[in-house]
Amino acid sequence: MTQLEMAKKGIISPEMRRAAEADNVDPEFLREQIAQGKAVLPKNKNHSFSVIKAIGNGLSTKVNANIGSSGACASVENELEKLAAAVRAGTDSVMDLSTGGDLGAIREAILDKSPVMVGTVPIYSIATNLHRKGVPLHRMDVDEMFSDLEKQCSQGIDYITIHCGVTLETLKRIENSSRVLPSVSRGGSILLNWMKHNKKENPLYSEFDTVLDIAYRYDVTLSLGDGMRPGTIVDATDRPQIEELILLGELAKRARERNVQVMIEGPGHVPLDQIEANVLMEKRLCDGAPFYLLGPLPTDIAPGYDHITAAIGGAIAASAGADFLCYVTPAEHLSLPSPEDVYLGVIAARIAGHAADIVKKVPGAIDKDRAISEYRRDLNWEGVLSVALDPDAAKKRLALAYDNETCTMCGELCAVKLSRVFVKK
Repeated sequence: MTQLEMAKKGIISPEMRRAAEADNVDPEFLREQIAQGKAVLPKNKNHSFSVIKAIGNGLSTKVNANIGSSGACASVENELEKLAAAVRAGTDSVMDLSTGGDLGAIREAILDKSPVMVGTVPIYSIATNLHRKGVPLHRMDVDEMFSDLEKQCSQGIDYITIHCGVTLETLKRIENSSRVLPSVSRGGSILLNWMKHNKKENPLYSEFDTVLDIAYRYDVTLSLGDGMRPGTIVDATDRPQIEELILLGELAKRARERNVQVMIEGPGHVPLDQIEANVLMEKRLCDGAPFYLLGPLPTDIAPGYDHITAAIGGAIAASAGADFLCYVTPAEHLSLPSPEDVYLGVIAARIAGHAADIVKKVPGAIDKDRAISEYRRDLNWEGVLSVALDPDAAKKRLALAYDNETCTMCGELCAVKLSRVFVKK
């Protein structure tokens, strides 16, 4: 049985217990959320890893780090360095988006070394192999696509992004759209290209039952991809995006009926005043399915600092009910990220998620804030470092004044030290 099937039958699996413990919630509560489709527990039957987490309602906001090679920069060692950086920064998940080098070897190495759940976008490898052979994308073979999809699931991938909401109707919309950027989704653009040339429906939509069969066999969670997500804030919340979201909600219902876990992917570029509305729409149209967002970025003008831009949008989205934040690194829109970029991206997304968890009253979220504040009150720097999100970064910045008690910011005028007389014992 899949995790969803067990949850519906009232069975609390060992994985549910471990995930509930990680989130400090009752296992029965988590089972109920999974049974209702409001939470997912991505765990392929063929993948063993140590840090089991669930994503969804009533749980802490989770963070994903995208890693993976490109045709211009490909090596197993480099991807394992990025994996290590993501894990060191506290990521809950990684996605292998490789399009360069030995794709199978990179995927297997990440699966073997990762202590957290691993996701992929299967169509990337198919498109990469076609490109290497000099074959146009529109000549992609449907049987080969499903064969590769099953191969990745059999290897142990815990969740996969499937762009099943990009349809012939979507193609008509895009052809008549005034969007600045018609499609910034690699998977979505590949399928639009295929449909335009072949004048056939997207096979991931027309043969969605085949996708469900494969996902059920290995208990792979489906992440229904947003091929029509806006790639600039001026395209946000338009017809192509919302029509796809409506369709994804319908497909999510079909997946749950087949005992396949499912979450919904959301837009990447959204103005601040539209972020909450986008989250509420997804929850309404998709029956509370977990919402997985890239960012979102509320402005387009900060290349080099987009991890900060995404943290601003991510905090608002998660506080409104989004469940899973895909990090954005300083290299976004500019280059393949380095291990250091990966690390900074995860930290920024974790800050956003934690800030939102306080608003959502996630069990235990505010306890760390109280603890670090009490350590600051006592000028207990070791205590401050022990609770800090990134202790190493804080330790490098820490500089004490002449009294070896206050920091160099205020010295003898330290407000905390001067106000100790008012602290109630």
